[in-house]
Amino acid sequence: MPDLKNPQTLPVDQAVELLHRPRRLRASQPLRDSVAETHLRPANFIAPFFLVPGQGIEEPITALPGVSRLSVDLWLKQLERALKLGLRSVLLFGVLPENSKDPLGNNAADPTGPVPTAIRAARAAFGDEIVLYTDVCLCAHTTHGHCGVLQDTPRGVRIDNDTTLRQLAEMALTHAEAGADFVAPSDMMDGRVGYLRQTLDQARHTGVGILSYAVKYASAFYGPFREAAHSAPSFGDRATYQMDTRNSREALREAVLDGAEGADLLMVKPALAYLDILARLRPTTHLPLVAYNVSGEYAMLKAAAQAGALDEARAVREALTAIKRAGADLIISYHALEALEQQWI
Repeated sequence: MPDLKNPQTLPVDQAVELLHRPRRLRASQPLRDSVAETHLRPANFIAPFFLVPGQGIEEPITALPGVSRLSVDLWLKQLERALKLGLRSVLLFGVLPENSKDPLGNNAADPTGPVPTAIRAARAAFGDEIVLYTDVCLCAHTTHGHCGVLQDTPRGVRIDNDTTLRQLAEMALTHAEAGADFVAPSDMMDGRVGYLRQTLDQARHTGVGILSYAVKYASAFYGPFREAAHSAPSFGDRATYQMDTRNSREALREAVLDGAEGADLLMVKPALAYLDILARLRPTTHLPLVAYNVSGEYAMLKAAAQAGALDEARAVREALTAIKRAGADLIISYHALEALEQQWI
């Protein structure tokens, strides 16, 4: 009987002759690093922030452990932290008190609102060291919480696509005038990219780009975000304008349309549940692709880690790597700052 603990005792006729041994390239950490196909770097991340009016305000978000709504003065400290970690891009969301909202979302275009204020403050403090993306949508600014202007129709209340475009354009123009690098329409109205491009160009903001939420699904994974932004719809859902989760060809169509209308970058949202969409989209466009690792995906990993069900560092690294491997050039993630600070990536 051969001694299996001592391979040298195995009979010669039992030796295995293999031409290909892929394990040779996994023998050590330095070797694995040298042949790795996918790399995560600070420049690959966009950190999202929720901004509120006032000063000295930090409101922890229960559904997003480790994330808070911040006034601009405290956010600038977070921005300085991000820059020291090598992160160069942020996505800004404005959050308003209920008494500042109206059915049309008019305050979305207020130049004294938290997002335009933050843009000007960041430009004054850090100049071109930071790339500023701003979310353009009405959901956090309307009393009803929908992403567009409501219209009574014979079939009931619907979102008025074209009226909404005008409101979004005013919001985008306000952000551009404050100094944003990119506006990011997330409303999923038809024709919004072309309308914003025309509005910005006519106002001589030709250098302001558009990151389009080109492929945004009507997902269950947005729940924590809606608490964070106070943007839950007061009735119904968003299925008439966000994409049906069962469709993939439609995603390619949306991306093609937004590219043709002048988008500079295209987004897939959510990320982890739609890696197949990201992978299918990658070979169809030369535009940079952005994937939004959304609030529900973040919250799931946090909850599992807190329950001791998984190693958070490894799980976050694996999830973010999967997004990059599927084809994303940039990743929006609530994990970004922590992952860089804790050297998880």
